[in-house]
Amino acid sequence: MLEEPRSGRLAAWGNALFAGLVSPDDAAARIVGDDTVHRVAGLPGEPGEVGLTLALGRLRASGVAGLRLALPAPGHPLGLSGPPEFNALALDAGEAVVGTGAALGLVPRVREAGPRGDVHTEVVWHCLPVREAPPADVPSLGEAERELAEALREATEVLTRLDVAGSGPVAAAALEAYRARAEAG
Repeated sequence: MLEEPRSGRLAAWGNALFAGLVSPDDAAARIVGDDTVHRVAGLPGEPGEVGLTLALGRLRASGVAGLRLALPAPGHPLGLSGPPEFNALALDAGEAVVGTGAALGLVPRVREAGPRGDVHTEVVWHCLPVREAPPADVPSLGEAERELAEALREATEVLTRLDVAGSGPVAAAALEAYRARAEAG
């Protein structure tokens, strides 16, 4: 079963909050999910860690208009724009959130504590400055559509060569219809 990244929840529910679609308390509760608590450290103007609801409000007051998910992997810094300190933390965590409208990013640090059967999970989001630049390695919508179309064509050709599902007349007609649609744009 796939595990949902915490940064995905923060980006989704944070954006819903910034758009006025949910209350701060509802957004914070959805972001926390099954974890015990989420706190934010390093928030500008705050001397220590603060609760998630207050942090979301402070981010909005700092000029953050939206949140973007980054899921980097070694050698593939998807969604990161720097600086190196932020990128290194995000790569270690395998996830991050980058603010739009203000140069701030958040990286989660997860800690589990307690005896077996009574483990609780605490998340501390580290707020750091980021570069205001386009994210690394994120294709444009047109590039993504082109790559997807190429991948579908390649997969179709391989499956046809392998004679998957018999490639009978119905499959051949469907394939020709797909090719005609793809060539038409």
